[in-house]
Amino acid sequence: MSTATAPMMRDERKIIIASSLGTLFEWYDFFLYGALAAITGAHFFSAVNDTAAFIFALLTFSVGFAARPFGALVFGRLGDKSGRKYTFLITIIIMGLSTVLVGCLPSYSTIGIAAPILLIGLRLCQGLALGGEYGGAAIYVAEHAPVEKRGFYTSWIQTMAALGLILSLVVIAVTRWIMGEEAFADWGWRVPFLLSAGLLAVSVWVRMSLDESPVFKKMKAEGTLSKAPLREAYGQWKYLKLGIAGMFGIIAGQATLWYTAQFYTLFFLTKTLRVDGLTANILLGVAVAISAPFYLLFGALSDRIGRKPLIVVGCLIAALAYFPIFKGITHYTNPALETARATHPVVVHADAAHCAFQFNPVGAASFTSACDIAKSVLAHNNIDYRNEPLTGDAAFITIGQTRIDSFDARALDATARSEKNRAFRAQVEAALHDAGHMAAPDPQTMNKPMIVLLLVAIGLLSVMTYAPVAATMVELFPARIRYTAMSIPYHAGNGWIGGLLPPMAFALVAAHGSVYAGLWYPLAFALISVIIGTLMLPETRGRDITQ
Repeated sequence: MSTATAPMMRDERKIIIASSLGTLFEWYDFFLYGALAAITGAHFFSAVNDTAAFIFALLTFSVGFAARPFGALVFGRLGDKSGRKYTFLITIIIMGLSTVLVGCLPSYSTIGIAAPILLIGLRLCQGLALGGEYGGAAIYVAEHAPVEKRGFYTSWIQTMAALGLILSLVVIAVTRWIMGEEAFADWGWRVPFLLSAGLLAVSVWVRMSLDESPVFKKMKAEGTLSKAPLREAYGQWKYLKLGIAGMFGIIAGQATLWYTAQFYTLFFLTKTLRVDGLTANILLGVAVAISAPFYLLFGALSDRIGRKPLIVVGCLIAALAYFPIFKGITHYTNPALETARATHPVVVHADAAHCAFQFNPVGAASFTSACDIAKSVLAHNNIDYRNEPLTGDAAFITIGQTRIDSFDARALDATARSEKNRAFRAQVEAALHDAGHMAAPDPQTMNKPMIVLLLVAIGLLSVMTYAPVAATMVELFPARIRYTAMSIPYHAGNGWIGGLLPPMAFALVAAHGSVYAGLWYPLAFALISVIIGTLMLPETRGRDITQ
């Protein structure tokens, strides 16, 4: 009986569970920075204004994602030539040490510009390690699984990624509760990073107990290992075409939907709807916990109906449902804010020719026109507004019936500009407070069950598309080049497309005024995956992966 069809033995099942537990710990490490981006931005990018600091923090988060394809190149080659077990043992050590060191890193106020440089370096190390982690774990599980249960067994990898997020949120919430918000924001945020030292020790011990994949051992014994897996994988059109189909027909949609569900929802709750960090983490944690078992359900379903239908249909539903769902979250989270937007709408009256794109990722842009200054104040406070055309250099803001004239700072020196900007900001923020735009949600009016339900809906769309991904990507490519061939499109899509979601969504909101404008980013890639997946993606269920 072949490896693909043999029943799963008890020892093999133990190996697969152990591999998945290692993935849980690794994703816990990676999620911490995403969940704490707003706080770490204040410590490591304190030399710039709050809005720029938050964007910097999100971009630093994205640096780890940007490095992932390069990690896939390095560790994919290593995994195809030296073995699955050896490779993802290395990745977890790099990942864990990088995370612990983030908790030890001095802030900008202590060591100046060295602080963000070192932080970015650690994020690069984390990204490189993660570039070798997922492919190794997915391949390792799939090559042990019986063919008729491959989708179910590999869906444990995705489940453990979700549980890693839950674990990080629980640790953050408990630390916040014990220490209080002020102490947590000051130094307590370091504790979850430092605790990963214990998780690292457990993860290394677990992975040291694993045996090598039977498929890899068979190839090694037969002398059929690839000598140049990268050239063999993407130097031929038949595999290059599969890589393109995998990246844009599967991963682009899966990545943006998943990071919307796991990260952007948290930013939306805390920044846009002004929910306190502890409550937001609890709400998201409950929703993720409810959604997590559905990875196994959809994974098993993919063994029955195929991988492709779940991915394509999930992306299509998300494209149709995201705007109504997020508007529902606003309604049930902060109805007073929703009322304020309806009764006292915020409008920027300005000539579009004098309005710049409100995205300043390096903190070097100078917004000095009357329109730019008006929009900067609103973007800083995460205010929903619309634009009305006006002719000329002048610009003003209306908040309901209240009008506040902006000013042109191009002819002012730095001191005068700072004074006028401070006075203008205070005037605008006072009017926003009076109109209800700055109000935090009232705990008595928050409909928490409905908020969780809507977060679960977002999560289930992500689960539906993500559950079959590991099995699909493993089945697309032959065993001798599998680690390299599947890791590159997976991490390019998740790293470069999914990882840029937070800063791109935040920038779209800041530029266009609508707090929902950021949703266009994931929706665009979801629709791309619907089209490319339908036209180019083959169905892989039932393929022999031992050859």
